[in-house]
Amino acid sequence: QVQLVESGGGLVQAGGSLRLSCIASGVTSTITLVGWHRQAPGKQRELIGTINSAGTINSVDSVKGRFTISRGDAKDTVYLQMNSLKPEDTAVYYCNAFETTARGLRQSWGRGTQVTVSS
Repeated sequence: QVQLVESGGGLVQAGGSLRLSCIASGVTSTITLVGWHRQAPGKQRELIGTINSAGTINSVDSVKGRFTISRGDAKDTVYLQMNSLKPEDTAVYYCNAFETTARGLRQSWGRGTQVTVSS
């Protein structure tokens, strides 16, 4: 099973930038889709965007122009570049991955990384 570890979170002032990393280990060749999500205090977890095995990226309108998803050359790392951060971007950021198995798709989640944006 794929294991995911997020990193790069921290405390940043409004207007600043952070780059989050999602590093996958295990049999990463089976991964078909990686997504970034976030969950703010008291709110439901929401999707930010995804990147599939072909490199196609989709992101939600609310972060377009500020957040960018990309993938490392080794394809076992997916990044979330966050610019022009706002206090409302404060949340725990998670990555997840879907991998193909003999029994169908299997989803894995990382434990998340905290992002705090101060005003």
